[in-house]
Amino acid sequence: MTIADSTLIVDVPEEIARLVALPEGHREDAPLFEAYRWLRENAPLAKVSVEGYEPIWLVTKHADIMEIERQPAIFTSGGGEAPGSHNPILQNQAGDEFTKSLTGGSLRILETLTYLDPPEHTMVKDIANEWFRPVSLKKWEDRIRELARQAIAKHLRPGSNDLDLVAGFTLGYPLHVIMTLFGVPAEDEPRMMALTQEFFGTADPEAQRADTEPLTPEAAAQQWSAAIRDFYAYFDTFVDARRAEPRDDLASIIANARTPDGELFPREVAYGWFIAISTAGHDTTSSTLSGILEALAQHPEQLAAVKADLSLIPDLVNEGLRWVSPVKHFVRQASQDYVLRGQQITAGDRFMLLYQSANRDTDVFDAPDEFRFDRRPNRHIAFGYGPHMCIGQHLAKLELRVMLEELLPRLVSIEVTGPRKVVQTNFVGGLRRLPVSLELA
Repeated sequence: MTIADSTLIVDVPEEIARLVALPEGHREDAPLFEAYRWLRENAPLAKVSVEGYEPIWLVTKHADIMEIERQPAIFTSGGGEAPGSHNPILQNQAGDEFTKSLTGGSLRILETLTYLDPPEHTMVKDIANEWFRPVSLKKWEDRIRELARQAIAKHLRPGSNDLDLVAGFTLGYPLHVIMTLFGVPAEDEPRMMALTQEFFGTADPEAQRADTEPLTPEAAAQQWSAAIRDFYAYFDTFVDARRAEPRDDLASIIANARTPDGELFPREVAYGWFIAISTAGHDTTSSTLSGILEALAQHPEQLAAVKADLSLIPDLVNEGLRWVSPVKHFVRQASQDYVLRGQQITAGDRFMLLYQSANRDTDVFDAPDEFRFDRRPNRHIAFGYGPHMCIGQHLAKLELRVMLEELLPRLVSIEVTGPRKVVQTNFVGGLRRLPVSLELA
């Protein structure tokens, strides 16, 4: 397959296109990141065709992603009505057709920010935008610190701990925080955890639902829609409860939000918010926490340096976000002709924005393949950029900072004791398993 610019044609090896585009290519970091590097150096804006998928541009450079993200009117996110709709999450043709069969022709399967463009995006974002601002989150810091201490006490004991870092520690803490602030009862958290794993693990055999037909082209879309259906069933009574008896929690703010005309937003908007918070609100944070602790295990001198000066933790968090980049991609579609990096773009062209690749771009980061806890400046775009920049970024950073402030002073050492495994997904994910030996004071 080839791509063209104004002066030359560059062959993009099929194995590289498949590694980057397909979920199966994300089973191991090393070959994937080598594919990103090859693209950045040889074909930074590459239009490829992978069997079963619509042609798409792979966007691997930091500057190009920022140029696209800052112009939502030209590069749209929205999954509107057919025939002009597109999917902001890369899915194969069979999956898109399955989604359309459920919605009457639209790819907008969720009423959530991911599928919206301004001004609709702005209106829906404003429902909870104020709650997620740093000044508003400050009142929750003591509660989050208490939850961090509880998580350490629950999962780790003084002395030696041999465990799977992910399942045994990092996966539960961010979920418990966001569910507590959200207002979901603690006894319902296992259900939320299972649905989240199914929601983001649509292409991972370990997260396969029993009611999804495996090994079919539309299997991922089937699982995605089934998880959404189960979320809806749970949150339906949740909306009623918060409208009848509002509480001091995020769910009540969302359930009782009103349009500029004074009407309650449709229930589907509340469902979209609830699903986004219940999934992206914790999975990305747990992936980042796992990645930070893995990096510190590999660099004990950096662990020692941060333990000696806990004021360095915010820099450590930023480097962890760059290093892991748990949101691997979103898709945008050109609404008009455009020239990007010397390439002629045609209205209707689609773009896979590869945030992991951008966060290893040598034009922006010195020695990007090295983990440096004190990296400054650190212009990562792990939270995206522009209007679609993650609304929960400040909460995620707060959770990570507080946990590390509580854990690192007691962390004597951490050693990886077995092979790592990552979630098989090209969308959102990180470590699935990491055996470690952790010594706690």
